[in-house]
Amino acid sequence: MSKRRRGFLPSWVPTLLVAVLLYLLVVYAQKSGKITTYWYQVIQLASITAISALGLNLIYGFNGQFSLGHIGFYAIGAYGSALITKDFLVKWSGMRIGALSWIIAGQVGLVLTLLLVKWMRVGAVRDRLRAGLGAHLKGHETWVLTTIVVLLMTAVAVAVGVLVAGQLHKWLVLALGKILLPLPKKVAQQVVFLLALLNGGTMAALVAFLVGLPLLRLGSDYFGIATLGFAIMVYTALQNSDMVIPTMKGARGMVGIPRWTTWPWVFGALVLSVIIIRNLIHSSHGRAIMSVREDEIAAKTMGIDVNQLKTVAFSFGGFFAGIAGGLYAHLYGFLHPSSFNMIKGFDPLIIIVFGGLGSMTGTIVASGMFALVIEGLRVLLPQGFEDWRFVIYPIFLLLIMLLRQQGLLGTTEWGWLRAPLPPERDIPVPERVVQPSPQDDEGEEA
Repeated sequence: MSKRRRGFLPSWVPTLLVAVLLYLLVVYAQKSGKITTYWYQVIQLASITAISALGLNLIYGFNGQFSLGHIGFYAIGAYGSALITKDFLVKWSGMRIGALSWIIAGQVGLVLTLLLVKWMRVGAVRDRLRAGLGAHLKGHETWVLTTIVVLLMTAVAVAVGVLVAGQLHKWLVLALGKILLPLPKKVAQQVVFLLALLNGGTMAALVAFLVGLPLLRLGSDYFGIATLGFAIMVYTALQNSDMVIPTMKGARGMVGIPRWTTWPWVFGALVLSVIIIRNLIHSSHGRAIMSVREDEIAAKTMGIDVNQLKTVAFSFGGFFAGIAGGLYAHLYGFLHPSSFNMIKGFDPLIIIVFGGLGSMTGTIVASGMFALVIEGLRVLLPQGFEDWRFVIYPIFLLLIMLLRQQGLLGTTEWGWLRAPLPPERDIPVPERVVQPSPQDDEGEEA
């Protein structure tokens, strides 16, 4: 077993230098004209893809949950954030901050509803009613009465959540109006963009939490098929979204989205995502998350709440997918449901397998290679043969999988992304005092 030696510099120093160099290199290349606007967007798209793939790697690579519905959270973040920023420009809701206040209030109301359901212990009440009524009533009668009680308790929690959300919306309209509207235009746009990205991520995380409650009880293969069904549901809902919110345009595609995504925003989001995931993985909760991947039964035996950790990993993964979706929406200024179909949903899965399951470094490198290969082949192939790139890159992927089944980097990390070494400690060792034995004394006298 090889030992990692401590260097003269902390591991974060070379990692920071490489990150700063990469950022400045892209800025210089863009401003000096070394790369075109097209390739500038490709670089940003590669970084956005890396954020989404890191979220999926947390779910599948580190937690071991085979998910095929990641593209659904990507779409929720994209459309959710686009509704906020578009409303700020064109007032599709009737006011510039209407969508923002409704989305924030709706999320708070939903969280409050979930907390009330947990506080009322609806599940425990249901079990007690079944046990108590089962001895006196028939099975179907017990089921009907228990269901009615559970529905009534849930309805009370939902009513309280809706009431709080409605009142909070009114307060937010006044508060956000006083804070955001007086700001200079450019400053207000950046603040709204930040709020839109965060709300897109939290919306995706809440949906992931709700979807994960029933689905995470399934086994790996069944869980993958169920999440694929969720992604298809999201795609179908987006196709008909104009029936609920006309500005989403449904199958025609949502237009008028401000193109506020820039390289500083994308790079900053990627760096923050890496920092959060790295610190989570190397914490005690992160080690517990990885223990579920290694052996779920052993993790349960050690007292780990497996269901809770699965839900945490799934929700965090959805959050990062939502952030990436928000950046994607404001990179091109146009959203269409076809960008979030089932085929597109396999892209982040291909990336994390290609880079190495359980490797953040591999995911980042593979994301860049994936975008550069796909778009590079579009440029290199003769006109009329652009679609052949979808034949060439799978062949390249198959060769990699045959020659290196663990992916490019396996589970290897680089620099600061590696697990931290335990601190060095100087433990004083007392000198051994050897008492001379009588035989030694006699020998010396002789």
